[in-house]
Amino acid sequence: MSDKIIFVIPDMPGGGTERVVALLANEYAARGIETSVLLFAGHQTAYPLGDKVEVVSLGEPSGGSIAKRISRICRMRAYYRRNRGCRIWAFSVMGAVFSAVAVFGHRKEYRFLISERNDPDRYEHPRIRNFFYRTADRIVCQTQDAADAFPERIRKKAMVIPNPVEIGETRCWSGERERRIVAVGRLEPQKNHKMLLRAFAQFVGQYPDYVLEIYGKGTQERELQTLAGELGTGGQVIFRGFSGQVREDIRKASMYVLSSDYEGISNSMLEALALGVPVIATDCPCGGSRTYIQEGINGLLVPVGDVQAMSDAMKRLAGNPQLGVRLGMEAQKLKEQLSVAKIADLFLEAL
Repeated sequence: MSDKIIFVIPDMPGGGTERVVALLANEYAARGIETSVLLFAGHQTAYPLGDKVEVVSLGEPSGGSIAKRISRICRMRAYYRRNRGCRIWAFSVMGAVFSAVAVFGHRKEYRFLISERNDPDRYEHPRIRNFFYRTADRIVCQTQDAADAFPERIRKKAMVIPNPVEIGETRCWSGERERRIVAVGRLEPQKNHKMLLRAFAQFVGQYPDYVLEIYGKGTQERELQTLAGELGTGGQVIFRGFSGQVREDIRKASMYVLSSDYEGISNSMLEALALGVPVIATDCPCGGSRTYIQEGINGLLVPVGDVQAMSDAMKRLAGNPQLGVRLGMEAQKLKEQLSVAKIADLFLEAL
């Protein structure tokens, strides 16, 4: 068997999963392990990859006809055959499905790991997913709740490994915090930015000198901009788009908010915690927030979809700066626990 690791992901336009892949790929390449990132539905690499990381793009856009998908799988199969004995690490459901088909007939020549990146209960076709997941040697889940959601046959292969946190040389802010509330995430229904906008509209009635900055791109951008205007907060809600330097963007903020209906684990939430930024997060499935936030100790948890609770939590932090300082100091302890080196070691132990 080869030590080579091939990360399989549709594309890397920016996002939590993409950042995890970039961090791990760079870490392994720095250790002298041959490492590739296989992009099977695009060619973007929003996060920097080192010179020692091979990037292979199959050159196909996402989706397409059945013929295009078969062509993509055939090219994937050819690439795997040139790297017999390697470790295949799929970081998306479709990556797992395509890879399982691509190595059909030669499965035992490879070590196959699937990293589950979201709430397993949210997939439309779980039986199809589970059929292909059974072919893996190991399933990596981000929380125990996610692992427990799978049938026993898959659950026996599951191992819980959280996301790594990397804040580099970015220092925790010790001065007076700027009156900014920051949210980071794709502008998609899962993230429930509509709830956040409604909560912020209630909040600014009492604290009118705050602004809400939302980082991310997605299909709901125009709809959310319209809603902010209808709520009378258009001038205080700023849509920043994608940022490759989120750590710098959030470290001086008064608070970071996560409004998702469901998540694997939010990378930006973990980074905010590690930077000592006061965090408010929905207690959403599959347990990522409650795994790392102890209510009132290192952050604040609110029920999913609860506009009033989110607004009240914002007011609680804005009205008590010392509470934010205390939460932030406790939250910073996460950065050692979730270092890239430690998480990389766990993945190697998994397979």
